[in-house]
Amino acid sequence: MKRRNILLSATMIGLGFASAAFADGLPPLAQKDTYRVGFAQMESNNPWRIAESKSFVDTAESCGWELIATDAAGSAAKQVADVESMIAQGIDVLFLPPREEKPLIPAVKRAQAAGIPTFLVDRSVDPNAAVAGVDFVAFLGSDFIKQGQQVAEWTIANFKGEKGVIVELEGTTGSSPANDRRSGFDDAIAADPRFEIVASQTGDFARDMGRQVMETLLQAHPDVNIVYAHNDEMAIGAIQALELAGRKPGEDVMIVSIDGTRDALQAIIDGKMGVTVESSPFFGPLACETMKRYAAGETIEPWVQVSDRIFTVENAADHIDEAY
Repeated sequence: MKRRNILLSATMIGLGFASAAFADGLPPLAQKDTYRVGFAQMESNNPWRIAESKSFVDTAESCGWELIATDAAGSAAKQVADVESMIAQGIDVLFLPPREEKPLIPAVKRAQAAGIPTFLVDRSVDPNAAVAGVDFVAFLGSDFIKQGQQVAEWTIANFKGEKGVIVELEGTTGSSPANDRRSGFDDAIAADPRFEIVASQTGDFARDMGRQVMETLLQAHPDVNIVYAHNDEMAIGAIQALELAGRKPGEDVMIVSIDGTRDALQAIIDGKMGVTVESSPFFGPLACETMKRYAAGETIEPWVQVSDRIFTVENAADHIDEAY
């Protein structure tokens, strides 16, 4: 199946050279043919995480990685322990998607103290506690605030009713995408007085929890006509809950979301979902490229921002074959 690798943003900061690369005390990385690379995945309970992990596995051979991959099964504490184990195994580089912003700070700090260049992937940590370019090399990922804003803008432009009653299904509490997708959407939607967010509750980025939360919120707010989910898995769960309650997603309830999964694109094609903003999981090639740039002595911009597309009924069918 054809897959679209993550593209670098056209607004990337210019590159420098070795003298600047380690000016802030970042550990150097020697250029060599093979590297022992740690990839500490947070969980594998949804298609997005599975696709991300596979992207790293698929990239390993071509990039010269001896890959040590772990799965924290949704536990921040285990993810920290996984990183500590990788440090003990002598990894050269660490790629870490931190489950939550604060609990993974110790892992980042310990890798830095051990002289291991660390790249945060798809999620970041609390910037008040660990700084890109100082405590870790860089964050590779999307603009989560912008993703939320784009969903809000599409909702404002396409909602035809007089009053938008919104339920928001949030991602993992304390995670950077949940925090930023909430603020991006909430601030943008507040600019239009037609809309009101009547309830907001975490579904932990999980389909079944999204369904359960939606069932509960639907009882408390039967007049809901818009569901904003922080990811497609929760959106699909919400669709299931609405259909079980006799509602018609896409007709009497607008569903808007983020990720760009195959199931979400199919839901758009089927008329059950309005929009999903892409958040690609295929970080392997970008991780390889960025690591090699760093080893060559280039200054890595603190945020290696990736570009995201917007999928609607106009283009979902054109891209479903490359979705995951």
